[in-house]
Amino acid sequence: MSRWEHFPHGADIGVRGIGASREEAFEQAALALIAVITDPRNVRPDETVEIVCEAPDDELLLVEWLNAVVYEIATRRMLWSRFSVRIEGHRLHATAWGEKTEVARHQPAVEVKGATYTNLAVKRDASGVWTAQCVVDV
Repeated sequence: MSRWEHFPHGADIGVRGIGASREEAFEQAALALIAVITDPRNVRPDETVEIVCEAPDDELLLVEWLNAVVYEIATRRMLWSRFSVRIEGHRLHATAWGEKTEVARHQPAVEVKGATYTNLAVKRDASGVWTAQCVVDV
C-alpha cells in the first residue's frame, strides 16, 4: 500500500507519500523528495543518520521533516534510500539509511532547495489511508 509519487506544479515539483499510517506517509514523502534528485533504488543503505524535528501540527511537521532531510543532504552530502519514522505527538524521530553522494553514479537531476506550504496536506481518508504532500522548491 505504501508508495510515493510526484505531482506537477509549475516550475516546482509536488511530492506525495501514501501509507497505512502517518509515519509511512512521511517516510514515503521523504523518498519522493529523494526521487526528485535521483533514483532511490541506486542509493545503498550503508550509513544511518538520526533526524529529529517537531512542529505544532501534522502539516507543519511534514514541512519541518522534509526540510530536515534537505538540510542533511546539503550538510552531509548524502542521499537516502530508506527511512523509518516514529511520531510521538508532534515530535518526529527518524532513521535514514543511505550513502555519500557520488555524482557519477547517482547523477543528481536537480537540487531541492526546500519544502513549501504550497499544496500542503496531511490527511487520512475514509478507508484509513494516510497522505502527506507538499510542493518542493527546486
